[in-house]
Amino acid sequence: MIIGYARVSTQDQTPALQLDALAAAQCEQVFHEKATGSNRERPELTACLRSMRAGDTLVVWKLDRLARSLKDLVEIIDGLQERGIGFRSVTEAIDTTSTGGRLVFHIFGALAEFEHSLIRERTIAGLAAARARGRRGGRKPSMSKADIRKAAAMLSDPLITKTDVANHFKISRVTLNAGLKREGLFGDELDGERGPHQAASSH
Repeated sequence: MIIGYARVSTQDQTPALQLDALAAAQCEQVFHEKATGSNRERPELTACLRSMRAGDTLVVWKLDRLARSLKDLVEIIDGLQERGIGFRSVTEAIDTTSTGGRLVFHIFGALAEFEHSLIRERTIAGLAAARARGRRGGRKPSMSKADIRKAAAMLSDPLITKTDVANHFKISRVTLNAGLKREGLFGDELDGERGPHQAASSH
């Protein structure tokens, strides 16, 4: 069987162009997906792929209707080829049942692997550079050193509480306490509302 797959987004409401192209490609069955930007699930594509058998051919109007990335595209096509299923893209004139079409996807696969290697290499280099600067990988601290100094100065006012300061910086009191402790400005025992000057005045 020749089976078509069409996908439209909320920005592209009309599937007519795709459906006409798939009809012209003599598709005997068409799976039609309407995807939203927030939903990454594609139940129609899943159903389409599950329904196909060896000897069938999957047809799409354009490559970007089938996959969201080069890696995704290569994985889908590789999966089809392993099952003996052909693939055609009308706009790009790609047909994996032909020698030229198979060559194109070997090139796509090599490009996807190259892209993956570059991303991995940049990530490793970035972590190494961060370690060299004395930083570990992970989330950036919510408070800079300047913020922490400002927070400590604010807490020197007996009328200002930690809750007030945390709200000012749009952080939690836990994050505020952690930042102050990191700079050696507070001990664990000062986890209440009072700042260091207020705590000292209570003795």
